[in-house]
Amino acid sequence: MTVQRAEATASPDPLCSGLPETARGGPVSYSLSVAARLHRIAAGRLLRELGVYPGQELLMMRLWGAGPVRQSELIKAMDLDPSTVTKMVQRLEQAGHLRRTPDPADRRAVLVEATEDSCDLHRQVEAAWAELEDRTLAGFTARERAEFGRLLDKAAGNLCREAAEDAGCR
Repeated sequence: MTVQRAEATASPDPLCSGLPETARGGPVSYSLSVAARLHRIAAGRLLRELGVYPGQELLMMRLWGAGPVRQSELIKAMDLDPSTVTKMVQRLEQAGHLRRTPDPADRRAVLVEATEDSCDLHRQVEAAWAELEDRTLAGFTARERAEFGRLLDKAAGNLCREAAEDAGCR
């Protein structure tokens, strides 16, 4: 019995070249990983135009939605290394998008909040994410978009139950 193998076609980007043999046990997980990486690359391109590094917009989204928060709580919520979040906060503060002040309830703690100057960035990030959504879901019908979002939320819920101790799964 001979097994015919499809000839691998050369692709300029290995991420877009199909399912590797070793990923056949988890094709959805593989596709999700590839899509997430490509999504992050596309987001990075859009965000660079705004002078923001990938991840900084997520930090600002938390501040725009929550108001002032302790930097320690922001670190927990971002689920990143404290030094990474601190560097993000420093860069965003230097750009005038946020400010740090002592917490009046506990002088040892620092409050982080979005500035009024970040309102323009807020609108730009919102527009960039809308553009990213359109690029990501190009060719999807409205019903497919809704179903895809529902299924991604369900998958995220499954993973959150697996990692219940993570701050991002509250």
